[in-house]
Amino acid sequence: MRILITGASGLLGLNLALELAGRHTVFGVTNRHALQTNRFKVIQTDLLAPGSVESVLECAQPDWVIHCAALADLDACEADPKLASQLNTELPCKLASHVARGGARLVHISTDAVFDGVHGDYYEEDTPNPLSVYARTKLEAERLIMETNSEAIITRVNLFGWSLTGKRSLAEFFFNNLKASNPMKGFTDVFVCPLLANHLASIFTDMLEKGLSGLYHVVSRVPISKYEFGVALAKRFELDETLISPCSVNDAGLKAARSPNLTLCTDKLTKALSASLPTVTDGIERFYELYREGYPQYLKGLVRGE
Repeated sequence: MRILITGASGLLGLNLALELAGRHTVFGVTNRHALQTNRFKVIQTDLLAPGSVESVLECAQPDWVIHCAALADLDACEADPKLASQLNTELPCKLASHVARGGARLVHISTDAVFDGVHGDYYEEDTPNPLSVYARTKLEAERLIMETNSEAIITRVNLFGWSLTGKRSLAEFFFNNLKASNPMKGFTDVFVCPLLANHLASIFTDMLEKGLSGLYHVVSRVPISKYEFGVALAKRFELDETLISPCSVNDAGLKAARSPNLTLCTDKLTKALSASLPTVTDGIERFYELYREGYPQYLKGLVRGE
């Protein structure tokens, strides 16, 4: 298969590109980061520029498109709602329209943050109530994509992993501070179901190969608080878990509102795939194995000039 992945220098996009490159012909779209790799073909462009989407699709001639590019920094979205709307709503809608006309299949990456987190254990049929600019722009994209491309797969995710900068995921935040013996806080009242980015590659492939379409929750089947996540990671790396102080998200002084309980039900996906999804423990174990294999250093070396 020929696979086009947008946001290929981001946490999810880069890991997907590297995981899928061994079995498929992969094209990765980046904006600011000029990657140097022979694993997949890098297309550096600003997807908001006129004609850019059309040009990228013409170049890649993809069978599958996985759209990861987004403005995912919650506080940055609050500071610049217009840019958030352009990147998180307008761009994916335009891409979905062109992909549909070209006959390729689309996987669009959305977020668990479309819910307000009041009760958790959300199903795909539950009514969202986004609390932030980021979440609102992502939810609007879901609606427009389904109107534009009914064959698209929309995935609500929560993920972690190793990134290009080493500073993009919750796991890296805990690891970096634990490694430096820095005290930090972990939220005891924010619950999520994160999956390792690398594990998502095979899940998305299975979804596409089975011809799925529509909305799916693609997260770990086991929920965990952010504090518990940090402690679990510390234990696996044999680092000092007492450096992590339990606290409430309400005491963190964050600009954008956070949803406290973003546990999602994955019954729809596990039934469709006839398979269980990985657990957080599975993800932390693979995250640790990748570290032992030198994967973070490998990623850093992909940046030209490094």
